[in-house]
Amino acid sequence: MDMKESAVSVLKNCMDAKAGESVLIVTDNIKLKIGMALYEAAVEIGCEAMLMLMEEREVSGAEPPKAVAEAMRNSDIVICPTAKSLTHTNARINAVKNNARVGTMPGITEDMFLKGAITADFVRVEEITKKLADMLSEAKTARIEKNGLVLTLGLEGRNGVPSPGVYKTPGTGGNLPSGEAYIAPIETMAEGETIIDGSMVGIGKLEEPLYVKMKDGKLTKIEGKHSEKLDILFRSENNGTIAELGIGTNEKAILCGVILEDEKVYGTVHIAFGTNTSFGGVNKADCHMDGIILKPDLYLDDKAVIIAGEFVI
Repeated sequence: MDMKESAVSVLKNCMDAKAGESVLIVTDNIKLKIGMALYEAAVEIGCEAMLMLMEEREVSGAEPPKAVAEAMRNSDIVICPTAKSLTHTNARINAVKNNARVGTMPGITEDMFLKGAITADFVRVEEITKKLADMLSEAKTARIEKNGLVLTLGLEGRNGVPSPGVYKTPGTGGNLPSGEAYIAPIETMAEGETIIDGSMVGIGKLEEPLYVKMKDGKLTKIEGKHSEKLDILFRSENNGTIAELGIGTNEKAILCGVILEDEKVYGTVHIAFGTNTSFGGVNKADCHMDGIILKPDLYLDDKAVIIAGEFVI
């Protein structure tokens, strides 16, 4: 497929776009080519299409301009190919609350727009993603084991969220492409150590693992090559607070250094720090920063879910 064909596929198969619906494409100067492809596809389908171009945000999780947020809230479908993520912003939350269908594409590349996770069998992705989201909802604790290190998280009272990459119902949204089940852990209950060895927002694909230590839900140490690029996590207590536990469920996803695809890689887990108010948490920060753990062991309430990167459920 060329970019326009891929854009038509995304609009029809993932967003169920129909002629006459209002479709807003929010992009920045970095991702304008992809934004234009989606806009042209929406016009071809017969939608009432609009393209809004903004400056690149400073960090993932930073809010878009007020005019963009208002337009998002008043559209049937919103797709956001941007350099930094709008997934965990109030603008995205409010658009979904107002019955928009929202697909965010933070860091999407032209290569990713044509192959990899975006080509998945989303019926299969939807099935396993829902199953894992239900398991997260039912669990009181999670435990990640990797290279002899253990990180425990509290989950009781929080709901798992399925993000299969299909948003056909008003008031739904998530990443495009997608394939993950995730949850907001209790912000005061992350204890222990782990390593992040796949990729990390702010760095990209990792040459060497990052060592992470947490206490009472807060990041106390992160060490390794290029860890100085993550200083925003220590600018405030909220920035370094545990925000997310996620499980990758897309068999077509490829580790490429772009978190949008990396966190969807089948059999990986990821943790994030910062904002989680968009999916059941209570922490609002200046950022939302994910890190991918390859071939982990994951236990929910001491029941094995993943062993060395292979699902055992």
